[in-house]
Amino acid sequence: MAVASDSIVARCFMIDRATKFRLKNEVFGAKVVPRRAIGNGGKVNGKVRVEVKATVQTAGLDEAKKPKEELGFDVVSEGELREKGFLGMRKTKLVCTIGPACCSMEDLEKLALGGMNVARLNMCHNTRDWHRDVIKKIKRLNAEEGFCISVMIDTEGSQIHEGSIWLFTAQKFEGSRPFTVQANYEGFSEGIEVGDALVIDGGMASFEVIEKVGNALRCQCTDSGLFLPRAKFSFWREGKLVARNKELPTLSKKDWADIEYGVSEGVDFIALSFVNDADSVRQLKNYLYMRSSRGRFYILYLSVIQKTDYLFICDISERKLEEIVKASDGIMVARGDLGVEIPYEQIPTVQEEITHVCRELNKPVIVASQLLESMVEYPTPTRAEVADVSEAVWQYADALMLSGESAIGPYGQKALSVLQMTSSRMELWSQEENRQYSPSAPTWNVIARSHC
Repeated sequence: MAVASDSIVARCFMIDRATKFRLKNEVFGAKVVPRRAIGNGGKVNGKVRVEVKATVQTAGLDEAKKPKEELGFDVVSEGELREKGFLGMRKTKLVCTIGPACCSMEDLEKLALGGMNVARLNMCHNTRDWHRDVIKKIKRLNAEEGFCISVMIDTEGSQIHEGSIWLFTAQKFEGSRPFTVQANYEGFSEGIEVGDALVIDGGMASFEVIEKVGNALRCQCTDSGLFLPRAKFSFWREGKLVARNKELPTLSKKDWADIEYGVSEGVDFIALSFVNDADSVRQLKNYLYMRSSRGRFYILYLSVIQKTDYLFICDISERKLEEIVKASDGIMVARGDLGVEIPYEQIPTVQEEITHVCRELNKPVIVASQLLESMVEYPTPTRAEVADVSEAVWQYADALMLSGESAIGPYGQKALSVLQMTSSRMELWSQEENRQYSPSAPTWNVIARSHC
């Protein structure tokens, strides 16, 4: 993992100041204590205290008092520590998108026991009351059961959605109309020409623009497929993406309302979708800083990389990406949305390049979207998907994220288990490989080279 993983993404071990632990046993000679005992006045100060009591040897004593260490862990980490030891503890964090399939108290607890570190709420879907109920359940699990799950909200951003199906229009209407798709952006057809291709969700279905009717587009289906509600669509001309949406702000009015809602609910992370430039990130940073200065616990902000404006096309584009990474607390690589913007064969290279930049700048990176897409419908992943997850861990991604697999799929817990087992195995293999390269290196050096 990148160096920053323990300070930022691993904050999920430290964020809940009201967590109650019932840990009375020792782990490898170290006493595990509640995090409430760490810091001043029972409040977490962001650091784990290790207290070592001096050994006393006095004539007449039967034996010397042994040194004791006090470490702050949640219940899942404690169990992993007992079973595998420090070197065997999983370092890759796991993010689960919460949806209708896993929003009950029972399902959330099963995900927590399965290794979920962060619960993601997508503000594109569901109501404020629904999100509030999920946040309360997660906080209750943290307080009563000794978990330490962080809450992340993901803003909607400036993207184009559809409401239903082959006239594409921004006209507002109630209900649905036959063969009509309602876009949420009035200028969605600006710059589009007859003959352009309209691609749904990166290739789930395709259309060809055959006529412009005012601001609407009449299209003929060329590749039939699945057309889901709130699908994203892009336009292509002669094999290249048609530039559009450049005038849209990164943060819409709805995004600001969602951010204010997240702050009021005490979330731990805010993911900023469809980031245009570093100025948008700094704007959010300043806003969150002002809110935290009024007594709020500081909220971390992540930039979601979903656009091609800064993806290594030239030196200027690369500098723009570096500026966004520097301005952010972390980065999320949204490969599903990137697949709409660039040819799919470029996705592996882009993912590796973004991960490399994050490691160079000491910023944590989350690899997201379609990691185990087949498990939305099936109980086991494809071998190619397992290889994809392994490659992300091998690239030292700090966290992996489930989207539809956990939000709407019936096998979310199994999908989480696949991520947990695959990432743990890859980390162990990396440690073994490092030992082979440096057989005489001290233990601490091996640890430093293996996912630090």
